[in-house]
Amino acid sequence: MKHNAYLINASRGEVINESDLVVALESEKISGAALDVREVEPPIAGKLEAMTNVLLTPHIGAFTREAQDRVIERVCHDVDAVLRGEPATSFFNFPLPNSQP
Repeated sequence: MKHNAYLINASRGEVINESDLVVALESEKISGAALDVREVEPPIAGKLEAMTNVLLTPHIGAFTREAQDRVIERVCHDVDAVLRGEPATSFFNFPLPNSQP
């Protein structure tokens, strides 16, 4: 990246190694950064919070009323399905849940 570049991450926190980002910012290899996702959520306060060339915003897209209503609806649908012996449909990052006999 050019020394006058700004890094923006609004995708996934794991995309950026924050320790390396701090080094790049302190050594002026890049000019600044803006992050609304962090390597660890909820974020642990560190050097990034004290830097004047860093903008940190909360990752709150999932916390709108509409998003929370959809989460509640999907969870209730899946609980009902599993209790009826049917597969859940709205899950990720773990094996297919199923009901116990």
